[in-house]
Amino acid sequence: IGNTVLHILVLQPNKTFACHMYSLILSYDSNKEGPGSLELIPNNEGLTPFKLAGVEGNTVMFQYLMQKRKYNLWSFGPLITVLYDLTEIDSWAEDQSFLELIVSTKKREARQILDLTPVKELVSLKWNMYGRPYFCFLALFYILYMVCFTMCCVYRPLKPRTGNKTSSRDNTIYVQKMLQESYMTYEDELRLVGELITVIGAVVILILEIPDILRVGAAKYFGQTILGGPFHIIVITYACMILVTMVMRLTSTTGEVVPMSFALVLGWCNVMYFARGFQMLGPFTIMIQKMIFGDLMRFCWLMAVVILGFASAFYIIFQTENPENLGQFYNYPMSLFTTFELFLTIIDGPANYDVDLPFMYSVVYFAFAIIATLLMLNLLIAMMGDTHWRVAHERDELWRAQVVATTVMLERKLPRCLWPRSGICGREYGLGDRWYLRVEDRVDPNKHKMMRYTEAFRAQDRDNNDKSLEKLEINRNILYKKELSALSLSRSTSRTSSHRGWEILRHNT
Repeated sequence: IGNTVLHILVLQPNKTFACHMYSLILSYDSNKEGPGSLELIPNNEGLTPFKLAGVEGNTVMFQYLMQKRKYNLWSFGPLITVLYDLTEIDSWAEDQSFLELIVSTKKREARQILDLTPVKELVSLKWNMYGRPYFCFLALFYILYMVCFTMCCVYRPLKPRTGNKTSSRDNTIYVQKMLQESYMTYEDELRLVGELITVIGAVVILILEIPDILRVGAAKYFGQTILGGPFHIIVITYACMILVTMVMRLTSTTGEVVPMSFALVLGWCNVMYFARGFQMLGPFTIMIQKMIFGDLMRFCWLMAVVILGFASAFYIIFQTENPENLGQFYNYPMSLFTTFELFLTIIDGPANYDVDLPFMYSVVYFAFAIIATLLMLNLLIAMMGDTHWRVAHERDELWRAQVVATTVMLERKLPRCLWPRSGICGREYGLGDRWYLRVEDRVDPNKHKMMRYTEAFRAQDRDNNDKSLEKLEINRNILYKKELSALSLSRSTSRTSSHRGWEILRHNT
């Protein structure tokens, strides 16, 4: 019952009352430091009161709980060194990481905890010492891997075509080699080494991604931008395309260019994932993700309807015409592609002035130009501008959350020997086996004095304002004289309050 009450207090809107009641309930806990403490009992979702405060974004309760966990090590003048207990904060030995819970929640208030002590210092320590070097090395390794895969695709086994052309529009001169003909020369063996590296890399990607999908859940793993959801979809699809290409090569199936081309596009687009490690590029990738999976996805549905309708009309109009004079609408797939290019103004309207064009082509193309170019493209630009304005206020905050998610990901993937535990063991200071983070802070000795001076100014101004209001209520019948007296009174009282305040400052100095 006590643990349930603690969880309820974390969710209370009256944070001051919740902190007092929280302390009162813990005062009756007999196991304050043991494993049976009320603060260490999780709820049905596996969250302790401390983790629940972070997930809900309750910064007041989080700071209150951290004040209970800190130990003043020493102080010298304005300098003070504090040890913060990293239990439930450090993700090194936690199955359900506190940092991962914060970055995976949908509440914006929770991300504000990343700027609070000691979470900010812990993340900075992990990222600067281990996260950034390992992430840069991983980015370089991935780029070299993609270069290897690209070279294998460029020099894939091809041979001259021996069969006759089936039509005048047939432009194929090379065809794919069979498996027995693909690995005969020294250059083929060298390419085989690159292909083995590519396949091994795809298998490693799947081995690393599948356990996280099972642990976090597909909806959360693929659906959240901070955790890299879109890029996880891209890299898993890339690995699957590599395996499909390998099967088609081993079975000598024609058409391997389809999965190979998809893999090239997806693999190089995944390089943008590594931009999150740099402050100059990270916020822009967030902006791109928001626009693609927000505005552009909704716009594509409207664009598909318009292209489908007008492409069908263009195909019907040119169905009876000779394709040698105007072949942009030769068949239905070609009509769809040409209409798509017209929609994005990549090409101009096809026309051949040596022959007569159908009259309906001019009418339909006029309507298409008005709807597609003038209306829908400008609508897309306006939507993206609005999204940029909304995301610009929180893109730096989202980028810091991405850095935290990347740090936690690297800490889970890398061996323990490459990522030692951060902080100081409490046995060095007689605090048990818990780990602590040492934070040095500077306390301004004149801060409390200045707060007293500020309160003195406020109290004097408040008293003078009350007196002026009372006099205004008494002399309400004489409006003109009342305004003059009020103005003179406010000037004299402001001068008096300012004079008294400066006298206090001079006297204390």
